[in-house]
Amino acid sequence: MVSQRVFSALLAATVAERAVELAVSRRHVRALLRRGGREFGQGHYPAMVAVHAALLVGSLAETWLKRRRRNEVRSAVCLGLVVAAQALRWSCIAALGPCWSTRVVVVPGTALVRSGPYAWLRHPNYLAVAVEGLALPMTYGAWWTAVGFTAANAALMAVRIPCEEAALRWATT
Repeated sequence: MVSQRVFSALLAATVAERAVELAVSRRHVRALLRRGGREFGQGHYPAMVAVHAALLVGSLAETWLKRRRRNEVRSAVCLGLVVAAQALRWSCIAALGPCWSTRVVVVPGTALVRSGPYAWLRHPNYLAVAVEGLALPMTYGAWWTAVGFTAANAALMAVRIPCEEAALRWATT
């Protein structure tokens, strides 16, 4: 089902999607700052960017360097999880609207969003990231990348989520 070329195209599409996300984020950050927003967590942001870039580069490198036997069932399940993670990510972006960004920027007095996936989960985008970070490399059997990203992402989330919570408390009190 998923050949090396199809997997490479999937990674290229993911890179293109990330470029769109970053463009949207930059536009939103500028607007939030103009409205009096404050940025939190600038110190961990470069590490987050590096970990996400490593997911994409590592997935490609591992699959090209270590020719693994494909498991069609695993590939299909993981591809489905990648698509579901993207759908969840973009539903988060839609729910947050102009308040969404890859950075932690909040405007004082802004109400918490409780619609879309935020009606059920406090940080649904991080669920999307965790699922994608495991499923994307596993679509073609990049075990080391999946494990490495998952561990690095867990360490980042131990910093990022408390940072967001502090920012939300600051903005809503």
